[in-house]
Amino acid sequence: MARHIKSGEQVIVIAGADKGKTGRVLRVLTGKDRVVVEGINRVWKHVRPSQRNPQGGRIQKDAPIHISNVMPLDPTTNKGTRVRFEEKEGVKHRIAVGTGADLGRTGKK
Repeated sequence: MARHIKSGEQVIVIAGADKGKTGRVLRVLTGKDRVVVEGINRVWKHVRPSQRNPQGGRIQKDAPIHISNVMPLDPTTNKGTRVRFEEKEGVKHRIAVGTGADLGRTGKK
């Protein structure tokens, strides 16, 4: 199934504690239908002392959120947009529903 979100693109959060915030997608977890967005859904992780972190303590990291809670940002309006898929010259493209702006192609070819 084609995803409306790709790694590396700007998205806006539409539900949850971070609603209204924007960020860049770091990872897409396809098996769990989740995405990790930079600066969104920050959680504290308690780490014990190790070679890498000799002091131990608490670190903050970005936790995944469900893919249905984010929308890609339309480059022309800088607002969230729904996505439809169109085929152009044999390549599948993501198109912003509101403005018709091309958000990039999907897949490898």
